[in-house]
Amino acid sequence: MTITKYGYHVVLVVCVIVLAGSFVSWHFVEWKALRFGLMGLLLALLIFTLNFFRDPERRVPQDERLILAPADGKVVLIQEVRETEYLNSDALQVSIFMSPLNVHVNRYPISGVVGYFRYFPGEYLVAYDDKASLRNERTHIGVENGKCKVLFKQIAGFVARRIVAPIKAGDEAKAGERFGMIRFGSRVDVLMPKSVQLRVRVGDKTVAGETVLALIH
Repeated sequence: MTITKYGYHVVLVVCVIVLAGSFVSWHFVEWKALRFGLMGLLLALLIFTLNFFRDPERRVPQDERLILAPADGKVVLIQEVRETEYLNSDALQVSIFMSPLNVHVNRYPISGVVGYFRYFPGEYLVAYDDKASLRNERTHIGVENGKCKVLFKQIAGFVARRIVAPIKAGDEAKAGERFGMIRFGSRVDVLMPKSVQLRVRVGDKTVAGETVLALIH
């Protein structure tokens, strides 16, 4: 199993906690049932952490006309909106909910240049809440090329408390490449020109870097 670089220090801390806790449990807890119960909980914590920070390889479609899913999860909302922050036009919004069991590494939906980046501190409403995209901690990232401009938002949820996005305006973006993650459950909104041909529906499961959200005309 490959672990994402965005989680190395968290995995290291958890490993230290598990090892120290197991040592204490084995040598200082006399009641056998409690001892093995504690060690079982520590093992479960380690398995959950390793599973959360897993980073599998993906087969990225090589077609510049495609807008790819930036996150693993489930499509929970598709709507038309007026986007005035970056696209400055009518747009289609696709919202993807990421549960704690999903892969949480995020990937660029299109190739091009990062033309916009902004971080917003905020609250931690449940990611399903429509107000989460306006009130929660989040980053807004805009990528553009000669064919299209796309704005996507990493939105922290009720459980998620840490957004990782070590990028800046002017960086090169390549469709399907990793650019960050959100820790422990969250949501990603993707805003695309209204002219695109949508390829997903509410309820569909997405795979970051593989699932096609839309086709650029």
